[in-house]
Amino acid sequence: MANPRTGSNLSQIAATLGVSAATVSNALSGKGRVSAELAEKIRTTAAELGYTPSLTGRALRTGRTGVLGLVLPNIANPLFPQIAQAIEHAASHAGYGVLIADARGDVALQTDAINRLIERDVDGIVIVPRLGTRIADIGCPVAVIDSPSTPGNTVSADHWQGGQTVIEHLVSLGHRKFLLIGNNPASNVQNDRIGGMKSRIPAGGRADVFWIEKHEQIHGKGSLLGLKEQVERGFTAFAAVSDLPALRALMELQRAGIGVPEHVSVTGFDDLVWSSVVTPGLTTVRMNMAEIADIAIAALVRVIEADTTSGSEVARTVTGTVVAERLSVPMKLVVRQTSAPPANVHIA
Repeated sequence: MANPRTGSNLSQIAATLGVSAATVSNALSGKGRVSAELAEKIRTTAAELGYTPSLTGRALRTGRTGVLGLVLPNIANPLFPQIAQAIEHAASHAGYGVLIADARGDVALQTDAINRLIERDVDGIVIVPRLGTRIADIGCPVAVIDSPSTPGNTVSADHWQGGQTVIEHLVSLGHRKFLLIGNNPASNVQNDRIGGMKSRIPAGGRADVFWIEKHEQIHGKGSLLGLKEQVERGFTAFAAVSDLPALRALMELQRAGIGVPEHVSVTGFDDLVWSSVVTPGLTTVRMNMAEIADIAIAALVRVIEADTTSGSEVARTVTGTVVAERLSVPMKLVVRQTSAPPANVHIA
């Protein structure tokens, strides 16, 4: 039996089962008339022999490599590995592998990452753009996951609706003065989340927007955000655009002796892996990343696999951003322990 590490070719599989190489090829590619029972035997034998299909051969036959690219803005952010896992799972289910590239928070590196993937002849690319950037026609099909307000967006979470949901929750608890904490004002996603929050501020309420990057340009990176002073000004709800600044706010308030949620509430976005295990557990808003990934990959694969000519020759003619059947997926509020009525409010 062949060494699994070196793999096997179609002839070895055919000889083992006493069938033709063409029958083996048809069974492994899902083409031709091969019975379900024989196809299963062929797949089992191929796995036992360590058969690995040739991407070069597949590309010559179909014009496709069976590989997609994924460009992430900064893989150091704990949100993006979760997105990568969802994309890889959806792509695998569709029969595609994934090559991942990291822009490391830099626009020029994002362009380099895209170009490297194109050089590797990927069939299409999923891009989560860096803050505020737009993806031009790069010569192959592209699915963009950003925000519904982004031109060329394929599908994303409904960030505006997510912002509305968290403020509706805080208003129901009795809060009327909100500090909305963003990180970077160039982000479409953050602006949509804050826009949704502001749209649900009740009559007589107040919402101020606090941008961390602007604050740090003046006071230095990692400096205190001055939340104790904000509490003294009467703010009782601190709604952050993601869980990382929410955690920063939570720690600063606790170190200042301000109880969360006894005196003020803190909320985040994205439901990162640690949000449920910090003390107190963080109230946040969750994306349905699995559904977003399924929609993005389906839209991309639909274009890739339709972009062929009749016969054996293949011409890649479809480029640019692909369009999905659904533009956005609702977000879900996850209520934990960091949100409660403010100290001077009693809910009947």
